[in-house]
Amino acid sequence: MTYNIGHSQKKNRFEVECLGQTAFLEYIVAEGVMEIRHTIVPAELEGQGIGSALVKQALEYARDNHLNVTASCDFAENYILRHKEYGDLLLS
Repeated sequence: MTYNIGHSQKKNRFEVECLGQTAFLEYIVAEGVMEIRHTIVPAELEGQGIGSALVKQALEYARDNHLNVTASCDFAENYILRHKEYGDLLLS
């Protein structure tokens, strides 16, 4: 499924609204590194691929903006480990 993911640079997050609920991914950027801090998906929206879509969008943003990535969010970290095509973004 495809989601219309918005990007609020003011809030440092990617977000999507679905069924009156908001799912979001929070990050910070410092010194060329995007740290993915939280991926929050309301219980009513779980299991629909929204969290994965948010992480993918954040990683594509990092790639487009030449940022390295770290993840203090377990969900995002596991996504990156499962999708080796984003391994080059990880901070060594």
